[in-house]
Amino acid sequence: MFAAIKDSWALLLGVMLLMVGNGMQGTLLGIRGQLEGIGTYEMSFVMTGYFAGFLIGSRSIPGLIGRVGHVRVFAALGSLISAVLIAYAAAPNWIAWSLMRVLIGFCFCGVYISAESWLNSSVEKENRGQLLAAYMVVQSIGIVSAQLMLNVGDPAGYFLFVIPSILVSLAFTPILLSAVHAPDFSSGKRMSFRRLWTVSPFGCVGIFLMGGVFSALFGMVSVWGTQAGLNVKQISLFVSAIYVGGLIAQFPLGYLSDRVDRRMMVTVLTVIATLSMLYLFFATPPFWVLLPMAAVLGGISNPVYSILVAYTNDFLDRSEMPAASAGLMFLYGIGSVAGPVVTGWMMETLGPQAFFLFIGVLYALLAGYGIYRMTQRPAPASEDTGTFAVLSPAVTAYAVNYALDAVTEDPDAEARAEQEAHDNLRAAEAASGVALPLPVDPEDETAPMPEDSADPAYGTKPEEP
Repeated sequence: MFAAIKDSWALLLGVMLLMVGNGMQGTLLGIRGQLEGIGTYEMSFVMTGYFAGFLIGSRSIPGLIGRVGHVRVFAALGSLISAVLIAYAAAPNWIAWSLMRVLIGFCFCGVYISAESWLNSSVEKENRGQLLAAYMVVQSIGIVSAQLMLNVGDPAGYFLFVIPSILVSLAFTPILLSAVHAPDFSSGKRMSFRRLWTVSPFGCVGIFLMGGVFSALFGMVSVWGTQAGLNVKQISLFVSAIYVGGLIAQFPLGYLSDRVDRRMMVTVLTVIATLSMLYLFFATPPFWVLLPMAAVLGGISNPVYSILVAYTNDFLDRSEMPAASAGLMFLYGIGSVAGPVVTGWMMETLGPQAFFLFIGVLYALLAGYGIYRMTQRPAPASEDTGTFAVLSPAVTAYAVNYALDAVTEDPDAEARAEQEAHDNLRAAEAASGVALPLPVDPEDETAPMPEDSADPAYGTKPEEP
Protein backbone atom coordinates (compact mmCIF):
# COMPACT_ATOMS: atom_id res chain seq x y z
CA MET A 1 0.00 0.00 0.00
CA PHE A 2 2.81 2.42 0.84
CA ALA A 3 4.28 2.15 -2.67
CA ALA A 4 0.89 2.97 -4.19
CA ILE A 5 0.46 5.95 -1.87
CA LYS A 6 3.96 7.22 -2.62
CA ASP A 7 3.19 7.40 -6.34
CA SER A 8 -0.30 8.86 -5.87
CA TRP A 9 -0.02 11.05 -2.77
CA ALA A 10 -0.91 14.24 -4.67
CA LEU A 11 -4.09 12.70 -6.04
CA LEU A 12 -5.07 11.30 -2.66
CA LEU A 13 -4.42 14.64 -0.96
CA GLY A 14 -6.60 16.38 -3.52
CA VAL A 15 -9.40 13.85 -3.01
CA MET A 16 -9.24 14.30 0.77
CA LEU A 17 -9.59 18.09 0.43
CA LEU A 18 -12.50 17.57 -1.95
CA MET A 19 -14.24 15.36 0.59
CA VAL A 20 -13.69 17.94 3.34
CA GLY A 21 -15.37 20.56 1.15
CA ASN A 22 -18.22 18.28 0.12
CA GLY A 23 -18.77 16.97 3.63
CA MET A 24 -18.95 20.46 5.11
CA GLN A 25 -21.44 21.86 2.63
CA GLY A 26 -23.93 19.03 3.05
CA THR A 27 -24.11 19.20 6.85
CA LEU A 28 -23.81 22.99 7.00
CA LEU A 29 -26.83 23.58 4.75
CA GLY A 30 -29.05 21.52 7.01
CA ILE A 31 -28.00 23.61 10.03
CA ARG A 32 -28.18 26.96 8.20
CA GLY A 33 -31.60 26.11 6.76
CA GLN A 34 -33.04 25.89 10.27
CA LEU A 35 -31.50 29.27 11.16
CA GLU A 36 -33.00 30.81 8.01
CA GLY A 37 -36.46 29.47 8.85
CA ILE A 38 -36.61 27.07 5.89
CA GLY A 39 -39.08 24.25 6.53
CA THR A 40 -38.19 20.58 6.70
CA TYR A 41 -40.05 19.69 3.51
CA GLU A 42 -38.44 22.54 1.59
CA MET A 43 -35.02 21.43 2.84
CA SER A 44 -35.71 17.95 1.50
CA PHE A 45 -35.82 19.40 -2.03
CA VAL A 46 -32.55 21.21 -1.33
CA MET A 47 -30.90 17.97 -0.29
CA THR A 48 -32.31 15.90 -3.13
CA GLY A 49 -30.89 18.41 -5.63
CA TYR A 50 -27.38 17.04 -5.08
CA PHE A 51 -28.44 13.51 -5.95
CA ALA A 52 -30.40 14.68 -8.98
CA GLY A 53 -27.31 16.49 -10.25
CA PHE A 54 -25.17 13.45 -9.53
CA LEU A 55 -27.58 11.26 -11.50
CA ILE A 56 -27.48 13.64 -14.48
CA GLY A 57 -23.69 13.80 -14.29
CA SER A 58 -23.28 10.02 -14.22
CA ARG A 59 -24.94 9.84 -17.64
CA SER A 60 -23.43 12.91 -19.30
CA ILE A 61 -19.96 13.48 -17.81
CA PRO A 62 -18.24 10.54 -19.60
CA GLY A 63 -19.30 11.96 -22.97
CA LEU A 64 -18.10 15.43 -21.97
CA ILE A 65 -14.72 14.04 -20.95
CA GLY A 66 -14.51 12.22 -24.26
CA ARG A 67 -15.02 15.51 -26.13
CA VAL A 68 -12.77 17.94 -24.24
CA GLY A 69 -10.58 15.77 -21.99
CA HIS A 70 -10.10 15.11 -18.29
CA VAL A 71 -8.06 18.20 -17.47
CA ARG A 72 -10.53 20.75 -18.87
CA VAL A 73 -13.54 19.03 -17.34
CA PHE A 74 -11.78 18.73 -14.00
CA ALA A 75 -10.71 22.38 -13.86
CA ALA A 76 -14.03 23.78 -15.13
CA LEU A 77 -16.20 21.79 -12.73
CA GLY A 78 -13.86 22.55 -9.83
CA SER A 79 -14.24 26.28 -10.46
CA LEU A 80 -18.02 25.95 -10.47
CA ILE A 81 -17.98 24.05 -7.17
CA SER A 82 -15.88 26.73 -5.48
CA ALA A 83 -18.22 29.46 -6.73
CA VAL A 84 -21.40 27.67 -5.64
CA LEU A 85 -20.06 27.06 -2.14
CA ILE A 86 -19.71 30.83 -1.68
CA ALA A 87 -23.08 31.56 -3.32
CA TYR A 88 -24.95 29.48 -0.73
CA ALA A 89 -24.44 32.15 1.92
CA ALA A 90 -25.29 34.96 -0.48
CA ALA A 91 -28.70 33.48 -1.45
CA PRO A 92 -30.29 31.78 1.60
CA ASN A 93 -33.42 30.71 -0.28
CA TRP A 94 -34.54 27.09 -0.61
CA ILE A 95 -35.29 27.37 -4.35
CA ALA A 96 -31.89 28.92 -5.08
CA TRP A 97 -30.22 26.34 -2.87
CA SER A 98 -32.02 23.52 -4.67
CA LEU A 99 -30.77 24.70 -8.05
CA MET A 100 -27.25 25.18 -6.72
CA ARG A 101 -27.31 21.70 -5.21
CA VAL A 102 -28.21 20.23 -8.61
CA LEU A 103 -25.24 22.07 -10.12
CA ILE A 104 -22.86 21.05 -7.36
CA GLY A 105 -23.98 17.41 -7.54
CA PHE A 106 -23.32 17.41 -11.27
CA CYS A 107 -19.89 18.96 -10.73
CA PHE A 108 -18.84 16.60 -7.95
CA CYS A 109 -19.85 13.64 -10.08
CA GLY A 110 -17.53 14.93 -12.79
CA VAL A 111 -14.56 15.53 -10.51
CA TYR A 112 -15.03 12.10 -8.91
CA ILE A 113 -14.97 10.40 -12.29
CA SER A 114 -11.91 12.40 -13.35
CA ALA A 115 -9.96 11.95 -10.12
CA GLU A 116 -10.77 8.25 -9.79
CA SER A 117 -9.81 7.57 -13.39
CA TRP A 118 -6.53 9.34 -12.72
CA LEU A 119 -5.94 7.21 -9.65
CA ASN A 120 -6.78 4.07 -11.57
CA SER A 121 -4.19 4.79 -14.24
CA SER A 122 -1.45 5.89 -11.84
CA VAL A 123 -0.47 2.41 -10.61
CA GLU A 124 0.00 -1.06 -12.00
CA LYS A 125 -2.79 -3.62 -11.84
CA GLU A 126 -1.33 -5.53 -8.88
CA ASN A 127 -1.38 -2.40 -6.68
CA ARG A 128 -4.84 -1.11 -7.55
CA GLY A 129 -6.61 -2.95 -4.75
CA GLN A 130 -4.27 -1.38 -2.21
CA LEU A 131 -4.76 2.06 -3.73
CA LEU A 132 -8.54 1.60 -3.61
CA ALA A 133 -8.28 0.86 0.13
CA ALA A 134 -6.16 3.99 0.61
CA TYR A 135 -8.68 5.97 -1.42
CA MET A 136 -11.53 4.88 0.86
CA VAL A 137 -9.48 5.77 3.93
CA VAL A 138 -8.72 9.33 2.77
CA GLN A 139 -12.38 9.76 1.78
CA SER A 140 -13.45 8.89 5.29
CA ILE A 141 -10.75 11.09 6.85
CA GLY A 142 -11.92 14.01 4.71
CA ILE A 143 -15.60 13.64 5.62
CA VAL A 144 -14.94 13.15 9.34
CA SER A 145 -12.59 16.16 9.35
CA ALA A 146 -15.33 18.20 7.67
CA GLN A 147 -17.73 17.51 10.53
CA LEU A 148 -15.18 18.57 13.11
CA MET A 149 -14.41 21.79 11.21
CA LEU A 150 -18.05 22.84 11.53
CA ASN A 151 -17.24 23.81 15.10
CA VAL A 152 -14.69 26.51 14.21
CA GLY A 153 -17.21 29.15 13.13
CA ASP A 154 -20.78 30.39 13.36
CA PRO A 155 -23.14 28.62 10.91
CA ALA A 156 -25.16 31.84 10.68
CA GLY A 157 -22.22 33.69 9.10
CA TYR A 158 -20.08 33.43 5.95
CA PHE A 159 -16.90 31.90 7.36
CA LEU A 160 -18.01 28.25 7.30
CA PHE A 161 -19.00 28.62 3.63
CA VAL A 162 -15.66 30.18 2.75
CA ILE A 163 -13.65 27.28 4.22
CA PRO A 164 -15.00 24.52 1.90
CA SER A 165 -14.70 26.86 -1.09
CA ILE A 166 -11.01 27.44 -0.33
CA LEU A 167 -10.36 23.73 0.32
CA VAL A 168 -12.01 22.69 -2.94
CA SER A 169 -9.93 25.25 -4.83
CA LEU A 170 -6.76 23.97 -3.16
CA ALA A 171 -7.72 20.37 -3.92
CA PHE A 172 -7.10 20.84 -7.63
CA THR A 173 -3.57 22.19 -7.17
CA PRO A 174 -1.83 18.88 -6.33
CA ILE A 175 -3.96 16.96 -8.83
CA LEU A 176 -3.42 19.28 -11.80
CA LEU A 177 0.30 19.61 -11.04
CA SER A 178 0.73 15.85 -10.67
CA ALA A 179 3.03 14.09 -13.12
CA VAL A 180 0.40 11.39 -13.69
CA HIS A 181 -0.97 11.50 -17.23
CA ALA A 182 -4.68 11.86 -17.75
CA PRO A 183 -6.20 8.49 -18.69
CA ASP A 184 -8.17 7.53 -21.75
CA PHE A 185 -11.75 6.34 -21.38
CA SER A 186 -12.44 2.83 -22.58
CA SER A 187 -15.72 1.13 -23.25
CA GLY A 188 -16.86 -2.40 -22.65
CA LYS A 189 -19.91 -4.42 -23.42
CA ARG A 190 -23.24 -2.68 -23.21
CA MET A 191 -25.92 -4.16 -20.98
CA SER A 192 -29.64 -3.51 -20.98
CA PHE A 193 -31.62 -3.18 -17.77
CA ARG A 194 -33.53 -6.28 -18.78
CA ARG A 195 -30.31 -8.26 -18.87
CA LEU A 196 -29.20 -6.73 -15.56
CA TRP A 197 -32.52 -7.70 -13.95
CA THR A 198 -32.22 -11.23 -15.31
CA VAL A 199 -28.73 -11.54 -13.87
CA SER A 200 -29.59 -10.29 -10.36
CA PRO A 201 -33.06 -9.05 -9.34
CA PHE A 202 -31.80 -8.86 -5.75
CA GLY A 203 -28.88 -6.66 -6.76
CA CYS A 204 -31.16 -4.29 -8.71
CA VAL A 205 -33.76 -3.94 -5.96
CA GLY A 206 -31.11 -3.71 -3.25
CA ILE A 207 -29.11 -0.96 -4.93
CA PHE A 208 -32.30 1.01 -5.64
CA LEU A 209 -33.34 0.83 -1.98
CA MET A 210 -29.82 1.66 -0.80
CA GLY A 211 -29.98 4.81 -2.92
CA GLY A 212 -32.90 5.93 -0.78
CA VAL A 213 -31.06 4.97 2.41
CA PHE A 214 -27.86 6.83 1.53
CA SER A 215 -29.58 9.98 0.30
CA ALA A 216 -31.86 10.15 3.33
CA LEU A 217 -29.01 9.35 5.70
CA PHE A 218 -26.41 11.76 4.36
CA GLY A 219 -28.78 14.33 2.88
CA MET A 220 -31.20 14.80 5.78
CA VAL A 221 -29.17 13.89 8.86
CA SER A 222 -28.28 17.50 9.67
CA VAL A 223 -31.90 18.56 9.09
CA TRP A 224 -32.99 15.86 11.54
CA GLY A 225 -30.35 17.00 14.03
CA THR A 226 -31.55 20.59 14.04
CA GLN A 227 -35.20 19.53 14.30
CA ALA A 228 -34.31 17.18 17.18
CA GLY A 229 -32.64 19.98 19.11
CA LEU A 230 -28.99 18.92 18.71
CA ASN A 231 -26.31 21.60 18.62
CA VAL A 232 -23.63 21.91 15.95
CA LYS A 233 -21.07 19.89 17.91
CA GLN A 234 -23.53 17.04 18.50
CA ILE A 235 -24.57 16.92 14.84
CA SER A 236 -20.94 16.84 13.70
CA LEU A 237 -20.16 14.00 16.13
CA PHE A 238 -23.21 12.02 15.01
CA VAL A 239 -22.28 12.29 11.34
CA SER A 240 -18.65 11.44 12.13
CA ALA A 241 -19.76 8.29 14.00
CA ILE A 242 -21.66 7.14 10.90
CA TYR A 243 -18.57 7.37 8.70
CA VAL A 244 -16.20 5.89 11.28
CA GLY A 245 -18.55 2.95 11.80
CA GLY A 246 -18.73 2.37 8.05
CA LEU A 247 -14.95 2.46 7.67
CA ILE A 248 -14.33 0.01 10.50
CA ALA A 249 -17.02 -2.49 9.50
CA GLN A 250 -16.26 -2.66 5.76
CA PHE A 251 -13.35 -5.06 5.93
CA PRO A 252 -14.53 -7.70 8.46
CA LEU A 253 -18.03 -7.86 6.99
CA GLY A 254 -16.62 -7.98 3.48
CA TYR A 255 -14.29 -10.81 4.45
CA LEU A 256 -17.22 -12.75 5.92
CA SER A 257 -19.39 -12.12 2.85
CA ASP A 258 -16.84 -13.97 0.68
CA ARG A 259 -17.49 -17.11 2.73
CA VAL A 260 -21.28 -17.20 3.16
CA ASP A 261 -24.34 -16.57 1.01
CA ARG A 262 -24.17 -12.82 0.35
CA ARG A 263 -27.98 -12.62 0.36
CA MET A 264 -28.04 -14.10 3.85
CA MET A 265 -25.39 -11.60 4.91
CA VAL A 266 -27.40 -8.67 3.55
CA THR A 267 -30.61 -9.98 5.09
CA VAL A 268 -29.11 -10.37 8.57
CA LEU A 269 -27.53 -6.91 8.44
CA THR A 270 -30.72 -5.24 7.22
CA VAL A 271 -32.81 -6.94 9.93
CA ILE A 272 -30.39 -5.52 12.52
CA ALA A 273 -30.63 -2.10 10.87
CA THR A 274 -34.44 -2.26 10.80
CA LEU A 275 -34.65 -3.06 14.52
CA SER A 276 -32.14 -0.30 15.30
CA MET A 277 -34.14 2.27 13.34
CA LEU A 278 -37.40 1.27 15.00
CA TYR A 279 -35.73 1.66 18.39
CA LEU A 280 -34.53 5.18 17.50
CA PHE A 281 -38.01 6.07 16.20
CA PHE A 282 -39.94 4.97 19.27
CA ALA A 283 -37.44 5.45 22.11
CA THR A 284 -35.85 8.90 21.43
CA PRO A 285 -32.70 7.98 23.40
CA PRO A 286 -30.18 10.43 24.93
CA PHE A 287 -27.24 11.62 22.88
CA TRP A 288 -24.70 9.24 24.43
CA VAL A 289 -26.80 6.37 23.05
CA LEU A 290 -27.16 8.00 19.64
CA LEU A 291 -23.42 7.89 18.92
CA PRO A 292 -22.97 4.08 19.01
CA MET A 293 -26.27 3.70 17.16
CA ALA A 294 -24.90 6.01 14.45
CA ALA A 295 -21.78 3.85 14.22
CA VAL A 296 -23.96 0.75 13.82
CA LEU A 297 -26.00 2.46 11.10
CA GLY A 298 -22.88 3.45 9.17
CA GLY A 299 -21.31 0.05 9.82
CA ILE A 300 -24.27 -1.60 8.09
CA SER A 301 -25.07 0.84 5.28
CA ASN A 302 -21.65 1.02 3.60
CA PRO A 303 -20.90 -2.74 3.65
CA VAL A 304 -24.40 -3.63 2.40
CA TYR A 305 -23.87 -1.49 -0.70
CA SER A 306 -20.53 -3.18 -1.43
CA ILE A 307 -21.93 -6.67 -0.81
CA LEU A 308 -24.81 -6.05 -3.22
CA VAL A 309 -22.38 -5.01 -5.96
CA ALA A 310 -20.23 -8.06 -5.25
CA TYR A 311 -23.27 -10.34 -5.37
CA THR A 312 -24.33 -8.99 -8.75
CA ASN A 313 -20.83 -9.44 -10.13
CA ASP A 314 -20.88 -13.09 -9.01
CA PHE A 315 -23.17 -13.80 -11.99
CA LEU A 316 -21.24 -11.78 -14.57
CA ASP A 317 -18.12 -12.23 -16.64
CA ARG A 318 -15.54 -9.46 -16.45
CA SER A 319 -16.49 -7.92 -19.77
CA GLU A 320 -20.02 -7.24 -18.46
CA MET A 321 -19.00 -5.74 -15.12
CA PRO A 322 -18.42 -2.14 -16.31
CA ALA A 323 -21.86 -1.94 -17.95
CA ALA A 324 -23.46 -3.60 -14.93
CA SER A 325 -21.80 -1.08 -12.60
CA ALA A 326 -23.16 1.77 -14.70
CA GLY A 327 -26.65 0.24 -14.63
CA LEU A 328 -26.53 -0.25 -10.86
CA MET A 329 -25.35 3.33 -10.39
CA PHE A 330 -28.32 4.57 -12.43
CA LEU A 331 -30.74 2.58 -10.24
CA TYR A 332 -28.97 3.96 -7.17
CA GLY A 333 -29.40 7.49 -8.53
CA ILE A 334 -33.15 7.04 -9.07
CA GLY A 335 -33.57 5.81 -5.51
CA SER A 336 -31.41 8.58 -4.11
CA VAL A 337 -33.43 11.34 -5.77
CA ALA A 338 -36.59 10.21 -4.01
CA GLY A 339 -35.02 9.63 -0.59
CA PRO A 340 -34.74 13.17 0.86
CA VAL A 341 -38.16 14.27 -0.46
CA VAL A 342 -40.00 11.32 1.10
CA THR A 343 -37.99 11.69 4.31
CA GLY A 344 -38.80 15.40 4.51
CA TRP A 345 -42.52 14.74 4.02
CA MET A 346 -42.50 12.08 6.76
CA MET A 347 -40.58 14.33 9.15
CA GLU A 348 -43.01 17.17 8.47
CA THR A 349 -45.95 14.84 9.12
CA LEU A 350 -44.74 12.57 11.94
CA GLY A 351 -41.95 14.59 13.53
CA PRO A 352 -38.14 14.53 13.25
CA GLN A 353 -37.83 10.89 14.43
CA ALA A 354 -39.56 9.82 11.21
CA PHE A 355 -36.07 10.22 9.72
CA PHE A 356 -35.24 6.85 11.27
CA LEU A 357 -38.61 5.35 10.38
CA PHE A 358 -38.07 5.95 6.66
CA ILE A 359 -34.64 4.33 6.70
CA GLY A 360 -36.04 1.43 8.74
CA VAL A 361 -38.83 0.83 6.21
CA LEU A 362 -36.33 0.67 3.35
CA TYR A 363 -34.16 -1.79 5.25
CA ALA A 364 -37.23 -3.90 6.11
CA LEU A 365 -38.17 -4.04 2.42
CA LEU A 366 -34.65 -5.13 1.50
CA ALA A 367 -34.62 -7.80 4.22
CA GLY A 368 -37.97 -9.16 3.09
CA TYR A 369 -36.93 -9.28 -0.55
CA GLY A 370 -33.67 -10.98 0.43
CA ILE A 371 -35.60 -13.74 2.19
CA TYR A 372 -37.82 -14.15 -0.87
CA ARG A 373 -34.89 -14.32 -3.31
CA MET A 374 -33.19 -17.03 -1.26
CA THR A 375 -36.19 -19.24 -2.03
CA GLN A 376 -35.93 -18.56 -5.78
CA ARG A 377 -32.26 -19.18 -6.61
CA PRO A 378 -29.52 -21.24 -4.97
CA ALA A 379 -26.47 -19.35 -3.78
CA PRO A 380 -23.36 -19.65 -5.98
CA ALA A 381 -20.59 -21.79 -4.52
CA SER A 382 -18.01 -19.79 -2.58
CA GLU A 383 -15.25 -20.85 -4.99
CA ASP A 384 -17.26 -19.38 -7.89
CA THR A 385 -17.78 -15.95 -6.35
CA GLY A 386 -15.57 -12.92 -6.79
CA THR A 387 -13.59 -11.27 -4.03
CA PHE A 388 -15.31 -8.55 -2.02
CA ALA A 389 -14.11 -5.03 -2.77
CA VAL A 390 -14.67 -2.00 -0.57
CA LEU A 391 -16.97 0.21 -2.62
CA SER A 392 -19.20 3.21 -2.25
CA PRO A 393 -21.34 5.04 -4.81
CA ALA A 394 -18.47 7.51 -5.25
CA VAL A 395 -15.97 4.92 -6.52
CA THR A 396 -17.97 3.40 -9.36
CA ALA A 397 -15.78 4.93 -12.05
CA TYR A 398 -12.75 3.43 -10.37
CA ALA A 399 -14.29 -0.03 -10.26
CA VAL A 400 -15.49 0.22 -13.86
CA ASN A 401 -12.03 1.06 -15.16
CA TYR A 402 -10.51 -1.68 -13.01
CA ALA A 403 -12.84 -4.26 -14.58
CA LEU A 404 -12.10 -2.96 -18.07
CA ASP A 405 -8.36 -3.32 -17.51
CA ALA A 406 -8.82 -6.89 -16.33
CA VAL A 407 -10.46 -7.73 -19.65
CA THR A 408 -8.08 -5.88 -21.94
CA GLU A 409 -4.93 -7.22 -20.26
CA ASP A 410 -6.02 -10.80 -20.91
CA PRO A 411 -7.66 -11.06 -24.34
CA ASP A 412 -8.72 -14.67 -23.73
CA ALA A 413 -10.37 -13.89 -20.40
CA GLU A 414 -13.60 -12.71 -22.01
CA ALA A 415 -14.15 -15.92 -23.96
CA ARG A 416 -13.41 -18.06 -20.92
CA ALA A 417 -15.66 -15.94 -18.71
CA GLU A 418 -18.53 -16.10 -21.22
CA GLN A 419 -18.32 -19.87 -21.36
CA GLU A 420 -18.21 -20.02 -17.56
CA ALA A 421 -21.23 -17.70 -17.32
CA HIS A 422 -23.06 -19.91 -19.84
CA ASP A 423 -22.36 -23.01 -17.77
CA ASN A 424 -23.33 -21.32 -14.51
CA LEU A 425 -26.63 -20.03 -15.85
CA ARG A 426 -27.53 -23.39 -17.32
CA ALA A 427 -26.76 -25.01 -13.95
CA ALA A 428 -28.96 -22.46 -12.20
CA GLU A 429 -31.70 -23.11 -14.76
CA ALA A 430 -31.55 -26.83 -14.07
CA ALA A 431 -31.70 -26.27 -10.31
CA SER A 432 -34.54 -23.74 -10.34
CA GLY A 433 -36.56 -25.01 -13.29
CA VAL A 434 -36.77 -21.47 -14.67
CA ALA A 435 -35.55 -20.69 -18.18
CA LEU A 436 -32.83 -18.05 -18.06
CA PRO A 437 -32.14 -16.22 -21.36
CA LEU A 438 -28.51 -15.85 -22.35
CA PRO A 439 -27.01 -12.81 -24.10
CA VAL A 440 -26.34 -13.18 -27.79
CA ASP A 441 -23.67 -11.46 -29.84
CA PRO A 442 -25.56 -8.90 -31.96
CA GLU A 443 -23.10 -9.42 -34.82
CA ASP A 444 -23.80 -13.16 -35.00
CA GLU A 445 -26.53 -13.43 -37.62
CA THR A 446 -26.94 -17.16 -37.00
CA ALA A 447 -27.62 -16.71 -33.28
CA PRO A 448 -31.16 -17.54 -32.11
CA MET A 449 -33.17 -14.64 -30.76
CA PRO A 450 -36.01 -14.62 -28.24
CA GLU A 451 -39.42 -14.00 -29.72
CA ASP A 452 -40.96 -10.54 -29.44
CA SER A 453 -37.72 -9.05 -28.11
CA ALA A 454 -36.44 -5.64 -29.09
CA ASP A 455 -33.50 -5.68 -26.74
CA PRO A 456 -30.09 -5.37 -28.44
CA ALA A 457 -28.46 -7.26 -25.59
CA TYR A 458 -30.45 -10.33 -26.64
CA GLY A 459 -29.45 -10.31 -30.26
CA THR A 460 -32.25 -8.35 -31.88
CA LYS A 461 -31.08 -6.58 -35.02
CA PRO A 462 -32.37 -3.21 -36.18
CA GLU A 463 -34.78 -3.22 -39.06
CA GLU A 464 -33.28 -2.75 -42.46
CA PRO A 465 -34.01 0.65 -44.03
